[in-house]
Amino acid sequence: MYKKEPIWLKIIRILLGCLFLFSSFTKAVDPVNFGITMNDYFVSFGMGFLHPLAQFAAVCAIACEFILGCMLLFRARVQLASWGYLLFMVFFFFLTLWLAVAEYLEVKGIHNFGVVHDCGCFGQAVKMTNLGTFLKNVVIIIPTIILFVNRKRIPDNRMTVLGQWVSVLVFAAITVLFQLYCIRHLPLIDFTDWKKGKDVVCFIDQPAQKDMIFVYKNKVDNSLVELTQDELMEQSDDFFGNFDYVDRKDKVIKERVAPKIDGFNMLDENGADHAYELISHENEEDLYVLYMSDLSETNMKGVEKAKKLAAECEKKGVAFVAVSNSPEEEIGKFVEANGLTFPVYHNPIDPVHGPFMVRDAVRSNPGIILIKKGVVADKWAWRDFPSLQDK
Repeated sequence: MYKKEPIWLKIIRILLGCLFLFSSFTKAVDPVNFGITMNDYFVSFGMGFLHPLAQFAAVCAIACEFILGCMLLFRARVQLASWGYLLFMVFFFFLTLWLAVAEYLEVKGIHNFGVVHDCGCFGQAVKMTNLGTFLKNVVIIIPTIILFVNRKRIPDNRMTVLGQWVSVLVFAAITVLFQLYCIRHLPLIDFTDWKKGKDVVCFIDQPAQKDMIFVYKNKVDNSLVELTQDELMEQSDDFFGNFDYVDRKDKVIKERVAPKIDGFNMLDENGADHAYELISHENEEDLYVLYMSDLSETNMKGVEKAKKLAAECEKKGVAFVAVSNSPEEEIGKFVEANGLTFPVYHNPIDPVHGPFMVRDAVRSNPGIILIKKGVVADKWAWRDFPSLQDK
C-alpha cells in the first residue's frame, strides 16, 4: 500500500529541496566565481597545490547540491537524498563554525588564519559574513535532522527504481552542461561589479582637476590681479606693459573623487595611470579593454583572436587596450613574444588580498569589455570575441 507523506514533513522536504536548488543555481550561473572561492579555501587550508582542481571541485559541488535538491523535491531515492543532505549540512555546519571563530580571532588580532571571508554559498547573488553563514546553517540543520529522522515516512515517487536513477542522471546532466556553458562563455546572470549597463567610473580614481592661476602686479598702484591661462592668452601687449608677473599657483576647480573600491589602475611602463583618461564620462569614444588577469593562465587562442580585433579597431580608429595583474616584466615579455601592438597596462595588486577587479570583471581569461562613456556596453569571453567587420 502506498504510504502517505505527512503534510508537515512534505513542507520541510519541499523547503529544503528548494533551498538547495536556489543555492546551487546562484552558483551554477557563475561557476568560475565558485571555482575561485574553492581555490581560496584550498589556499586558506594550506592546500594551494590543489589549485588545478579548483574549478572541477566547484562544478562537482554545485552538481551535488542541485541533484540533492531535485531528489528531495521530486521524491527520487528520498532515503539516499536524506543521507546526502545530512552529510552535506553537517560538513558545512562545522566548516562555517570554524570560519566564524577564525574570523573573530583575526579581528581580535589573536592570530591570522588567512580565513576566507566570503563563503560563496549563494555565489555573488547573496553575500554573507562567516558569522551570518554559520547562523544560517544552525537554522537549516534543525529541519535537516528532522527530515533525516523521518526519512522512512517519505515515499519515493511512483517511478521504478531504474526510472528514479535515470532521473538523477538527468538532473546531473542538466547542471553539469549548464555550468560548462557558463564556463565556456559568460554567466547567464551577471552579478559582478562590471556587468552590462554598470557605470564603472566609480571604480576609477578621479584626480582633482586644477587650473593654473597667474598673479600679476600693477606697476602703478601695486594691486594684484589673478588670471587663468585662457584669460592670460587674451591679454594685449598693453597689459604686459602695465603689469609685472608675480607668481603662479594651482587652483582646485574639482576635488578628487576616491574610487568606490580601491585597486583598479592602468599603469604604463613609466607608472602613469591612464584609467581615468580612458574610462570616464567625458570620453566619447568607444573603448575595448582586453582583460588578462594572469598572463601565465591566459588562453593563447583568445590572444590571437584579440589581436585580430585590435587590428580591426586600429583600422577604424577605435581605442583598444589591455590590462593585466601580472608583473611588469612579465607583461613586457608577453607583449614581445606575441607581437602585441596595443598597450598592455599593469594593475598592481596584493596576490593574496586583492582586490581582484581585473580577474572578476569578466569571467574569462582573456575577456573583453566594451566601455562607452564610462558604462559597460557589452562583454565577451574569448570564444565569443566580436568582429568590427560585422558592424
